[in-house]
Amino acid sequence: MLHQKTITDLLTIHQIYMEPSVPTYERGREILAKYPDAERIEVDSHWKIPELFGFEGSVDDWLWNKKNVLILGAKKGLTCRPNTRSSHWVAPSQSNGCTMSCSYCYVPRRKGYANPISIFVNIEQIMGYLSRHAAKQGVKAEPDAIDPKYWVYEIGENGDCSADAAICNNVKDMIDLYKTLPNAKLTFATKFVNREMLSYDPQRKTRIRFSLMPHQMSRLVDVRTTPISERIAVMNEFREAGYEVNVSFAPVIYYEGWLDDWYALFEEMNQVLDEQTKAQLATEIIFLTHNDRLHEVNLAWHPKAEEVLWRPDIQQVKYSQSGQRNVRYKNNIKREIVGELVEAVKTQLPYCQIRYAF
Repeated sequence: MLHQKTITDLLTIHQIYMEPSVPTYERGREILAKYPDAERIEVDSHWKIPELFGFEGSVDDWLWNKKNVLILGAKKGLTCRPNTRSSHWVAPSQSNGCTMSCSYCYVPRRKGYANPISIFVNIEQIMGYLSRHAAKQGVKAEPDAIDPKYWVYEIGENGDCSADAAICNNVKDMIDLYKTLPNAKLTFATKFVNREMLSYDPQRKTRIRFSLMPHQMSRLVDVRTTPISERIAVMNEFREAGYEVNVSFAPVIYYEGWLDDWYALFEEMNQVLDEQTKAQLATEIIFLTHNDRLHEVNLAWHPKAEEVLWRPDIQQVKYSQSGQRNVRYKNNIKREIVGELVEAVKTQLPYCQIRYAF
C-alpha cells in the first residue's frame, strides 16, 4: 500500500513571520499556541518579507521554506472579483501561498517566487464581508454553466485549502458559513487529501475540485502533493461526506504520448468512481501557461521539470495584464490538442460535464 502523505510530511513549522496585530485576533492566538516552539519574527507586512520574497532570494532554500515557514497576517483589502469560469466570484482569500511546490504554479509569479503559506487571522472580518456580499446578490434567477442554483465563490485561488485546513479552522469556518447562506456555495481546487475534512458536513454547499493529470507527469511536476491515485480513491468518500465532488484537469501538458496517458487516467476514474460520484461530476480543462522568470527560478531547483514545461519550439509569448512575459502553446497546436482532449473526455467520461476548456 502506498504511504498516505499527511500534513506532517509537508509541514513542520520552525519559523513564524507575523504582523504585530496577529496576537490581537483569536485565530492568531490559536495558531501561535499550536506552534509554541517556532521562532517568532515580527514583520511590518505579510506581503513584504525580503528574505522570503524575491527572485534572487530563497532559491537554495525553496523546499525548506515551504515546509518550515508560516506567515501570519491580517487580510487588508476585502473585495470579491467577478469570475466567469469555475465560480461567479473570487472571494477575498483566507490564505496565500502553499506548502506544496508544483513547478508550474502561477501564485509565486505574483508574490515573489518563494511563497510559503500565509494565513490571514482576521477570518471573522472576511466571513462578515462574504455574508454581506452574498446577501446583496439576492436569489440566482437562472441556471448557468457554473451552477444551476447558487452563486459560487472561489476561496482557494492563491493556495490549497486542504493544506490550510490542517493548520487552523479558517477553511472549516468558511464551509460552515456557506451552509447558512441560502443563495451561495463555495469552491476550491486541491492537490492534497486531508481526511480530517471528511468530518466537516458541508451539506452539498462546498464544491471540492480534485486536480488531476496523468501519473507520470504528476510525479515530475506536482512536487510534494498527494499522488494522483490517492486523490481519485478518496473522491467517493468526499461525495458521501456531503461535498459536491468535481475534478480539474489542469494544467494539461503536451508531450510525446500525452493523450495515451490521459486515456489511462480516465480508465482509472471509470474503475474507481461509483455511480453517484459520476452522476454529479464536472470538470474544467486548463492547458499549461508558463512564465519566463519562473522558468529561470525552476532551473535552479527543479530543472528536469523545465524540459516539459519550457518548450519554445511549440510555445508562443502572451503578456499578462501585469506585463509579465508568459508562454503558452502556439494557437494552431493548442486548437488541435484542446479538441483532442475534449473529445477524449466526451467519449471516455460521458457522465462528466465540461464547464470550459482552454
